[in-house]
Amino acid sequence: MMRNRVSLLACSFTLPTEFHPMVQPHHPSLPWPAFHLLEQRQMPASCEAIADILAWLEAVAEQQQWAMKQVFALSLSADEALTNIATHAIVPAGGPLQIWLSLGLMDDGPALCIADNGEAFDPTAKASAALVDSLDEAQAGGHGLRLMRHYLQRFEYQRVDGWNCLLMGVTDRSSAG
Repeated sequence: MMRNRVSLLACSFTLPTEFHPMVQPHHPSLPWPAFHLLEQRQMPASCEAIADILAWLEAVAEQQQWAMKQVFALSLSADEALTNIATHAIVPAGGPLQIWLSLGLMDDGPALCIADNGEAFDPTAKASAALVDSLDEAQAGGHGLRLMRHYLQRFEYQRVDGWNCLLMGVTDRSSAG
């Protein structure tokens, strides 16, 4: 469990005021017509903000009564994707990095769309790092992709109007067992 992260499955939590729903007209359009939006947030472009975003995701999941396996898969994948965006994204023309999160439902289960205005980067087109026999042989990078591909049933990317849009979803079938 991450430092400063509060599990909402055991206690209640009030979201900080800086993470209230944004009503700005400049958020990205979602390129998936079947996506039914539940809530949307704008995230500060920093790794420190990730724990609060994950707490928001868990609060909505608890409210929607999503299965623990679904919440785990979305939280783990969101943590990985957001850390990479906050750490590596570069905005063309040197403007500020913006990150929007849209949490909702697809026809087959819960989904999270993460959009950022950084340079085009399609993580779904990247290969996962090769598996190795020992830690001595291991290289940094690419292992988060393996985790996301393992836990997610939807892992889709589209570039829309200067925004990287990453859809991560788990199906209702993923809650069985």
